[in-house]
Amino acid sequence: MNTITHPFTAVLDSIGAARPSAADPYATETQTTALLRRGADYRRERINASDMVTTDEAAELSGTTRVTVNAWIKSGRCIGVAHLRRGFKMPKWQFEPYVFPVIEQLCESLGTTDGWQLLSFLETPLPALDDLAPRTALERGVSAKRIVELATAHGH
Repeated sequence: MNTITHPFTAVLDSIGAARPSAADPYATETQTTALLRRGADYRRERINASDMVTTDEAAELSGTTRVTVNAWIKSGRCIGVAHLRRGFKMPKWQFEPYVFPVIEQLCESLGTTDGWQLLSFLETPLPALDDLAPRTALERGVSAKRIVELATAHGH
């Protein structure tokens, strides 16, 4: 389906594209192309960000092997996003003691092991957290239970 709804209207505004009208709620080909290009640009930038590590680097950080890290990604024990070349890139901060124990619960609550969905949830500011991202809220001492409850609500 090619319908533009909130929050995509904010993206359209940011790229200077016209919003769809009430009479025709479908995105034009140009709007769709612009949205897809912006999404691809974001993913490329996020994968190349300084806080992203390879599975080899993550294995070294966590004192395990790359094979184990790959199994963790597959099972939802940690976040990995497919790298354009090979393997996965992972946010380094997920190995912090205030985040790592929560990842598996978030996967269950959100109903996914998809790295992009998990990363998006953890990095998107939420009104229920006074516009803090869940990752930041965890860092500032908000309980893991509260974050998991929000993930459950978000996942359903």
